[in-house]
Amino acid sequence: MKYNYVGETGLLVSELCLGTMTFGGQDAGIWGNIGQLQQEEVNQLIKAAIDAGINFIDTANIYSFGQSEQLLGQSLIDLGIRRDQVVIATKVLGRMDESPNSAGLSRYHIFNSVDASLKRLQMDYVDILYVHGVDPRTSVEQIVHSLNDVVNAGKARYIAICNWPAWMVATAQEIAKSHNWHHFIGLQYYYSAVSRDIEHELVPMAQHHKLAIFPWSPLAGGFLSGKYTRQQVVAGSRRENFDFPPIDKEKAYDLVDVMQEIATAHQTTVAQVALAWVRHQPGVTSTIIGAKTITQLQDNIASTQIQLSAEDLQKIDAVSPLPMQYPGWMVKRQGDYRK
Repeated sequence: MKYNYVGETGLLVSELCLGTMTFGGQDAGIWGNIGQLQQEEVNQLIKAAIDAGINFIDTANIYSFGQSEQLLGQSLIDLGIRRDQVVIATKVLGRMDESPNSAGLSRYHIFNSVDASLKRLQMDYVDILYVHGVDPRTSVEQIVHSLNDVVNAGKARYIAICNWPAWMVATAQEIAKSHNWHHFIGLQYYYSAVSRDIEHELVPMAQHHKLAIFPWSPLAGGFLSGKYTRQQVVAGSRRENFDFPPIDKEKAYDLVDVMQEIATAHQTTVAQVALAWVRHQPGVTSTIIGAKTITQLQDNIASTQIQLSAEDLQKIDAVSPLPMQYPGWMVKRQGDYRK
């Protein structure tokens, strides 16, 4: 397992991060469709991940409405894993109950949510606290100020961000800089070979601000797992009941065909090729993987041994082109005069 620095923090995290959306989920809703792992199964996955060298684990308060955090925290205790041997991340934003202030990024909710997460995790602090999305009713300055105070209170070591547009992230960074507040150190965004939207604005912005990139759903909700082809869909797969994140399926089928050719040449699986592609992309620090079984987890971990050639990457690029968007194509066109 390789370890990468998180931006300019000096913090090292494994090139794969274990995601915990499959932990809990006992009901028949969204979380039940994603996964229903309970304590014994969770302990097995955590142990396998740690044994493989993964030191980075990602959860969120909203995952199974707190069950994921509870199961993760108890697992570390059950397995005797030292707190200083793992980097733990959780998130704040989602609605946890029906009370009026139980969602969003108000100072009120951020502090209440962090305290509740720490109690479920049985920890004094988390290493990384993400804002899980946009709160259109709270100013960016208020959000950054609150997060700065969470870090100063010792409840989080670093702050990071999910699902914000690039302009908002850049604004937050400048606000933090102007006040000498703690600033975001990384971005957790959806990124896969079939959905490369973040390459338009977010990746260049992250590189400019020296932010780490932590891709989620690198297998596009399981579509790039190898289970899906034009000829066959394996019964019981996640996308049967939870068709997310949205993708262009015709494009995805073309991509799977090419990845299968590459996988055959490397004597590996489509899923490993898809994960290796993400790992090869500029700015990617740690790729978030999820699993329901030890076999799935081990297959994902094995992707770190795959080194794609320039020819492999070109083949994938040929079937997953990123359409130029304005002003991107104009910037490229006009910039030619400086060559």
